[in-house]
Amino acid sequence: MKVIAVEEHVTSPLYQSKITPTPRRLASLADSSERVGHDVMAEMLDIGKSRIAAMDETGIDLQLLSLTMPGPQGLPADEAITVATDANDLMAAACKAYPGRFAALAALPTPDVAASVKELQRTVRTLGFKGTMINGHTNGEFLDDKKYWPIFEAAQALDVPVYLHPRDPHPLAAQAYFQGYQELSTAGWGFTMDTVSHILRLIFSGVFDTFPKLQLVIGHLGEGIPFFLERLDHHTCRAMKRRGLKKTVVEYMRDNVTVTTSGNFSIAALQCTIAVLGIDKVIFSIDWPYESNREGMDFFRHLPLGPGDMAKLAHGNAERVFKL
Repeated sequence: MKVIAVEEHVTSPLYQSKITPTPRRLASLADSSERVGHDVMAEMLDIGKSRIAAMDETGIDLQLLSLTMPGPQGLPADEAITVATDANDLMAAACKAYPGRFAALAALPTPDVAASVKELQRTVRTLGFKGTMINGHTNGEFLDDKKYWPIFEAAQALDVPVYLHPRDPHPLAAQAYFQGYQELSTAGWGFTMDTVSHILRLIFSGVFDTFPKLQLVIGHLGEGIPFFLERLDHHTCRAMKRRGLKKTVVEYMRDNVTVTTSGNFSIAALQCTIAVLGIDKVIFSIDWPYESNREGMDFFRHLPLGPGDMAKLAHGNAERVFKL
């Protein structure tokens, strides 16, 4: 069966030269490398033979590439433009060098909204990219701020999805919740807390009423939202009406959001996600190289799903959402 993985990360020498990793980031990378059994940073820099070999070894046919967090969202505008353009050109070159094995999501210099719109148009129309990945807040600002909405307008016009990926929590939240417990601030909890807050801000802002065909993709089995979606809906339905929104949280999630399995290889969690959102709203993903291809594929091969649902999860939904 064809297998597509849609949240698979890269980096670039230029980007690495612009980002000064924090002690927490360095410790997290070291922990991840030890856990998955390969050098995460070395594999992220490789968009060629080593990556292809790791895919072939475990049966992954195609990776959808994206620039790792925080990406341009953590840079000043001028540096963000340079880094995004460079990363996109690198990913485009990899797609050309390995046709049928790679596709890509554009990095956008969100500190400059007009430049982001131009880069999204360039990468989709000229380079054949399948959408964009935005890594959380832009230097502390969330995308519900309407100054960022031209990016959503462009994505809807181009008919491509926006993949909202985690990054380190907002600085104020990090100070309030994780001071002295920095190990909780990354993938274990902080990424989820920040991303869920961001997603819900977007829903409550009315972005999907303004852009009803816009599709948002979120990883890690929806950052846990399927588990508490009914409770969330129960306690916000009246507030949604007071805001003048056209739908409920449940309806927006089912109409405008697709989730992936990236880095969350729990059968129970997947079953919950499918029960709440439906199999058509779930796409397979690994989260390479932060996660192990072998572990992700072992999870996939032991799923208690029928052939039709397995095909949707493995490639059908990805092909539909990202037009692969």
